[in-house]
Amino acid sequence: MKFSEMGLSEEILSALSDLGFENPTPIQEQAIPQLIESDRDLVGLAQTGTGKTASFGLPMIEKVDFSLSHVQALVIAPTRELCVQISKDLQDFAKYYKNAKVATIYGGASIDKQARDIKRGAQIVSATPGRLIDMINRRLVNLSEVEIVVLDEADEMLNMGFKEDIDSILDGTPEEKSVWLFSATMPKDVAKIAKTYMVDPIEITVGSKNSSNENIKHEYYCVQNRNRYYALKRVLDYNPNIYGLIFCRTKRETQEVADNLMRDGYNAEPLHGDLSQMQRDKVMEKFRDKTLQILVATDVAARGIDVDDITHVINYNLPDDVENYTHRSGRTARAGKHGISLVFVTPKEIYRIRQVEKIIQKKFSLEEVPSGEEICREQLFSLVDNIKRLEIKEEQIDEYLPTIMELFEDYSKEELIKRFVGAEFNKFLEYYERSGDLNADPRGGDDRGGNDSEGGRDRGRRRDKGGDTNKERFFVNLGLSAGLNKGAIVRLVCNQTGISSADIGRIDLFNEFSFFDANVEHTELILSQASRMEYDGKSMKVEVAGGGKSGGKGNGGGNKGGGRSRDRKPKSGDSRKSSGGDKKSFGGDRRKSSGTENRKSSGTRKSGGERSARRKGRR
Repeated sequence: MKFSEMGLSEEILSALSDLGFENPTPIQEQAIPQLIESDRDLVGLAQTGTGKTASFGLPMIEKVDFSLSHVQALVIAPTRELCVQISKDLQDFAKYYKNAKVATIYGGASIDKQARDIKRGAQIVSATPGRLIDMINRRLVNLSEVEIVVLDEADEMLNMGFKEDIDSILDGTPEEKSVWLFSATMPKDVAKIAKTYMVDPIEITVGSKNSSNENIKHEYYCVQNRNRYYALKRVLDYNPNIYGLIFCRTKRETQEVADNLMRDGYNAEPLHGDLSQMQRDKVMEKFRDKTLQILVATDVAARGIDVDDITHVINYNLPDDVENYTHRSGRTARAGKHGISLVFVTPKEIYRIRQVEKIIQKKFSLEEVPSGEEICREQLFSLVDNIKRLEIKEEQIDEYLPTIMELFEDYSKEELIKRFVGAEFNKFLEYYERSGDLNADPRGGDDRGGNDSEGGRDRGRRRDKGGDTNKERFFVNLGLSAGLNKGAIVRLVCNQTGISSADIGRIDLFNEFSFFDANVEHTELILSQASRMEYDGKSMKVEVAGGGKSGGKGNGGGNKGGGRSRDRKPKSGDSRKSSGGDKKSFGGDRRKSSGTENRKSSGTRKSGGERSARRKGRR
């Protein structure tokens, strides 16, 4: 089904066309026709990132009479960010309706301006509970003629202690109205609200209740608590092109982790409730523009982050309420793309992984914290890939080229390559030269190796220096620029050699070249047959990759490349395809040489005050 087949007006269809939307998501396909055709209440259960805003926004706009100048529709959201995002989406959907006005009401901004927006005849209001009640009490908002009330992210509003506020707001609206409740999970309190304020509601569930998006791979790393921060850095370094969101439990921990990452040269910033609205807006603008690579946030502040292409959601700690994991992981794999949600746990916390598995109905895979050798290999080839893709400003360089050539005339090509790569890479190699094994025994034993807070002495390295001895690593001379993809590599190798696809392991795609793992017993067969392979008319050369056996550490199929961005912004339009769709590349910077991995982690100290005193419940 397409939007054009759902009974939507030409004005809305034109707006959707401008936004590039053509086919509805499953929740939209089920909800929109029913909400347009009837006045019944509705409960919509679907994961974050599945398009719930359009599910209620489009029918709402169809039902609102924009020739009138009073509030007819109200959307209540738990956070400022989500409230603003909903308002923006509704304005985009209603852009072709004359006199359509959407007011945004939230704390931290001028209440006078928001009151003026209401007085100018706003027909739709998007609001957070606290500021809305304040304006109702001041008689700046009149909800007596509201016909539609939407409770978005209802489970999160209850987690944040807004139950009494929601009751107060709904009690002030007409009895004859439509109530549409949208949520990712359906805890008892949400069901109670539905029972109290809704009459025989339609219930739409996309996927199983509380389940996780099918396109998300769930991973966990078992580490000692003292090594949690160092393990985080290794995961970031192993995924140089990560565009990620790190969740922490408290504002204090969020600020500490962000401060440590910024100190260590990562392109990261915090987002939590102690920041002013202006600071939060600036951080979110940078994150949406992808000039910020890593956002460190609390659960509360991160609600409303509607950003595509997030490759990783990192749980620095599991949330206090394990059901909130569903909301966190839903920040990635949006709009049909793929993503990774990973968790750092200590051996004593393994049982909580099992609790989450029951809730999301998905299994976690136990991954090993990458070794220094694995990280350096990824970073080195990423650097080479970035250099090959670099656009040269020839006009500016040409005038200096003769002098440069003269200065380097005594060096061979190999010597020059070593020097240029070394200039970018030496400090990174030095940093990880003596790195130890950060993995802890998930059965509750001691560390299997040294820990970096003790100087990085390598006591008990991973098997074969971090590799699977049953796999061989192969280099392929073609990459993304040749149109190569993972399926093509598997198909070509298996067809040419007769081996099974089950014998192929991890595959890494770069712009100009690729790597794949295969069972070591097939090495000679692959090498002997590889010379005959072609892809799209191009000769496909395969050889054993330098450095011996593969590290073989899977990470859900994401691409590697480019170093961490430290003080530089990503190049505009620099993107790379992965299993999760288009993904930004963040340049090729190197790690600082300071021994920051030898310092003590900031730990996981808790702090109060994450919400106002009157709000109850967990964040």
